[in-house]
Amino acid sequence: MSTKTLVVYYSYEGSTRAIAQTIAQALDAEILECRPVKDISSKGLMKYVWGGRQVIFKTRPQLETFEKNPGNYDTVIIGTPVWAFSYAPAIRSFLSQANLTNKKIGVFCCHEGTKGKTLANLKKGLSDNTIIGENDFLNVVKNKQENITKAKTWASNLKDKITEAGK
Repeated sequence: MSTKTLVVYYSYEGSTRAIAQTIAQALDAEILECRPVKDISSKGLMKYVWGGRQVIFKTRPQLETFEKNPGNYDTVIIGTPVWAFSYAPAIRSFLSQANLTNKKIGVFCCHEGTKGKTLANLKKGLSDNTIIGENDFLNVVKNKQENITKAKTWASNLKDKITEAGK
């Protein structure tokens, strides 16, 4: 039995995009980037202030129209950068719009320090699904090849779980 897999992600500076693309390629999956209509434009330290504020106030930025319907997939892998020890507001918007239930779900995050409660918080919003895996990637830019290898290995493990669950 063949299953359809979608890798969904938000990336502010490109780290999460690199990992998402690696996972999608390894799983032969389709990919969907969550793009806010208006993203934060701050650089330097102010990006942390504005991004953290959005997390604290549980902001749901308006996203550009999805190019794919997540409901049409059996498995969805969701990736986010860590913002204020949680997932990015664009992913909060995605979760509120996608209405994911009875899916096989993998979650991952990219961060420069600590993942905090990012994956735990993300999984709370996906409780009507089966979590098949989680992972975090530290210092993607600094340790790019190491993280790409880690993503490929994780995707291989997920592929086994997707295949098992599809039988």
